[in-house]
Amino acid sequence: MSQLIDKRDIEAILLDQREELYNRKRKNFCRRAEEILVDLDSPQAQAVIGVRRSGKSTLCFLTLENAHVNYGYVDFDDERLSEISASQLNDVLEILYKINGEMTHLFFDEIQNVDKWYLFVNRLLRANLHIVLTGSNAKLLSGELATHLTGRAKQIHLYPFSFREYCEMKGTDVEGQSTRLKALRSARFDEYLHNGGFPELLLIKDSRTYVKDLVDNILRRDIEQRYSIVYKSSFEQMAQHLLNIAPTKIVAKDLAAIFHIKSEHTAKNYLDYLKQSFVLIGICKYSTKSKIRITQEKVYPIDVSLMNWRENAMAGENLGWRLETVVLLALMRKCKMNGWDIYYLDERSGECDFIVCNGGNVIEAIQVSFNISNPKTFKREIKGLLLAAKKSGCRNLTLLTDHNYGTHIVDDISINILPVSDWVLQ
Repeated sequence: MSQLIDKRDIEAILLDQREELYNRKRKNFCRRAEEILVDLDSPQAQAVIGVRRSGKSTLCFLTLENAHVNYGYVDFDDERLSEISASQLNDVLEILYKINGEMTHLFFDEIQNVDKWYLFVNRLLRANLHIVLTGSNAKLLSGELATHLTGRAKQIHLYPFSFREYCEMKGTDVEGQSTRLKALRSARFDEYLHNGGFPELLLIKDSRTYVKDLVDNILRRDIEQRYSIVYKSSFEQMAQHLLNIAPTKIVAKDLAAIFHIKSEHTAKNYLDYLKQSFVLIGICKYSTKSKIRITQEKVYPIDVSLMNWRENAMAGENLGWRLETVVLLALMRKCKMNGWDIYYLDERSGECDFIVCNGGNVIEAIQVSFNISNPKTFKREIKGLLLAAKKSGCRNLTLLTDHNYGTHIVDDISINILPVSDWVLQ
């Protein structure tokens, strides 16, 4: 239960946090594409949401610093503020003015940790202050934004590093076309395919411990505590299982039976919690019929590092799954910025990995296969794309592989073939 914290203690905490934030200026950071989405002049709160440790705080920090505005900062994920009550948020504001002087902007990290935070933010917006927020739980943040800050908040989704950002942090040229530079990029992509894009993993050697701690923190702190999960063991087993087998289609009834969960409804709730905390991403089946689109959701991990950098994970190499996940995450970044939707096609006569839609208009169909050297594999992948073309009327068809280039023509339909490592840099 929240309790009052002495104002002098709050001041000491906020001074520590400000010093920590300013120490970041001496570090080398990667500029994120999503920075352009943060509008510091907007009367709307700018809410950056995404999985823990994906770089949300750094993105907001760089955006504010580069704008040269005077802002106050509070990290509500600080354990010393874990018991702060909503009634003390005005004390926080008073102390921010004391240590920062006149402010035009306020930056609140993981603000969903404070009950009824939205009432405080609404009041600040009415006072014409510009607000930047971050959050690691979609429901606790975006649900309350939609309910209590209707029209007064803009959501910006942030994912772990893209391959381009990974290359930038590694000092790898992404533009040069010499044989040497292409080879270096290819080697870097192999790293990315295995290690994933969490920013701190570029600096940490013990990847397994890092990912284990990250997953445990999300499952136990962000989900089990906040949602008062009773059957913790079953929930954690289910979460680890889904990360082991993703990408996979979900049947809640089967999950309930496997993990002895009381009901199918509870299994669905557990799945929702994993998506709301950005452990998993879900896409729906493609159809013009709404009732079909909501059946058999397909889920992916938020980063390929979660597929096997965990205890008792046996996902192994499985490069095909990894490549498909990298493509999905790249599509999610692009689609969130453009307002597009992603589906998968699954018919008796064939499958297509991704259908990209702008409203009711299908703008691209994408198939992913690590190795198409086997004629049967190549035929299957082409068949899936042709099925997507038939079902949707789309003629923009792409087959993504590990290393192949080319064009395949069937009747009057042209299919572009290229490596994922090139495609993600376009």
